Amino acid sequence: MQEEINRDCKIVYMGTPDFAVAPLKALLDKGYTISAVVTIPDKKSGRGQKLSQSPVKLFAIANNIKVLQPISLKDPQFTQELKQIEPHLMIVVAFRMLPKEVWSLPRLGTFNLHASLLPNYRGAAPINWAIINGEKRSGVSTFFIDQNIDTGQILFSEECEITPDMCAGDLHDILMNIGSDLVVKTTQAIIENSINPIPQSSINLEEELKIAPKIDKELCKIDWNNSSTSLHNLIRGLSPYPCAFSTIILDDKESLIKIYKSSLNNLDLNLSPGEVHTDKKNFFIVGCKDGAINIDSLQLAGKKRVSIKEFLAGINNISSIHLK
Repeated sequence: MQEEINRDCKIVYMGTPDFAVAPLKALLDKGYTISAVVTIPDKKSGRGQKLSQSPVKLFAIANNIKVLQPISLKDPQFTQELKQIEPHLMIVVAFRMLPKEVWSLPRLGTFNLHASLLPNYRGAAPINWAIINGEKRSGVSTFFIDQNIDTGQILFSEECEITPDMCAGDLHDILMNIGSDLVVKTTQAIIENSINPIPQSSINLEEELKIAPKIDKELCKIDWNNSSTSLHNLIRGLSPYPCAFSTIILDDKESLIKIYKSSLNNLDLNLSPGEVHTDKKNFFIVGCKDGAINIDSLQLAGKKRVSIKEFLAGINNISSIHLK
């Protein structure tokens, strides 16, 4: 019976990055009918300015799924194409905000997978902000889309732990896998009409509502006058992308560095903010407001990402080092 329900329900799936590929694959593996995929238009990238296709488009092509790439989601031609498909359900994972004439089209509704435990961390960068803010737990939620961003009625949610040294990339992969199962669970529950949507306004929060706005360059710039814990959380919350950065001064020559990995340092070194303590072989410790942190992996401008030992091996002849 379930196989018949899966096959008869026409689904339009919307997404762009790798995070959206795993749930799409999970749906196909369970036998659901994906009538079309909607993703961003191809765009030029790299030094050669070659056209690149989104991960979701590449997956769809490999699996013979129809692909729609509207420049504007309000384009009447795009809306007409959706109407011709006559989808019963639309699923959105890591995509753009939809106009009402699109999300209200399917008979069974349109639901979104969001990488947080809603209503906290609504917005574009929930994974990054959860770690930047030092959260101990995160998760994924599915909800029916409405006219606002990430405010619709919650269908299901699933929690996971954030360990002390987990970076945004680690959490991304965990939530991608959890989210794939949750998308399948939500899809089947909607088809079987066994859902119990919960208004986000009915959820009692212990603290003030936390949001997850888009990450900007200003946030990524490290201020060594901040605390060691906040700097460590910032570095891991922005790794591996877009990455926290600082200015390094090597014998009076300035260069930008991206810092991918750090760890807390408990030694009482009495370093001033930005002051570096290193043996130029094994460790690279930077002072901050209330102590210091170890830099474990970085990338000098124009170079590749390296471990701190590899970095130090290349600057043996440098007499002074400072960060600002």
